[in-house]
Amino acid sequence: MADSNEMTINLVILGRTQTGKSAAGNSLLGSYDFDSHLSPSSVTTRCSLGRSCRVLGITRRNGCELALRVQVLDTPSYPHSSLSKEQVSHAVRSALAHHFREEGLHLALLVLRADLPLCPDENDHTMEFIQELLGPTWKAFTAVLLTHADKAEEAGFSEEAYLHSASSTLLSLLNSVQHKYVFLDNQKSIIKEERAIVLRKLMNFIRQNNYQVFLPKHSEE
Repeated sequence: MADSNEMTINLVILGRTQTGKSAAGNSLLGSYDFDSHLSPSSVTTRCSLGRSCRVLGITRRNGCELALRVQVLDTPSYPHSSLSKEQVSHAVRSALAHHFREEGLHLALLVLRADLPLCPDENDHTMEFIQELLGPTWKAFTAVLLTHADKAEEAGFSEEAYLHSASSTLLSLLNSVQHKYVFLDNQKSIIKEERAIVLRKLMNFIRQNNYQVFLPKHSEE
């Protein structure tokens, strides 16, 4: 918290290769801090922190508008095309402790593609990885970010219809994180109004969690 009229939220982006993690991070920041492009291999190989400018019109406290700052930690994917699970885990743990050890982490955003089905084996590996990072309280600090929602919409799915047709694996995951999920339209995500909608939803999750934070520790502790 920089001052009484400003609030900073700390987010980490997690997910598999080519789900749109870095692009989602750019959308949340309203800038192009993270490298994001189509590639036959994993693009992100190290953790990187991005910081937004002051964002107005998102949240209020005691009847007064707060200026919001967003900090996003982009991370290598897991599984990764060139890094082992141990290497990814160590990199993410170290970065979380370095950047968020004092202020804490508000939300881990698990990025999934809305235009691809979530299979049980894939989900099991991802959940195991997040649980190892965040421990037994991972459900309270995890939200799902469904990218490429524009493609689902083009196929005729509203958000309600999409969830009605979703796999039991995805529905079980959403249930486990208390239905904290956001659809992200990749064609509009950098637009100011679309970004504001996503940030308001994330702020609602943080508020519902009573502004609690996860305090990362160095891996050697």
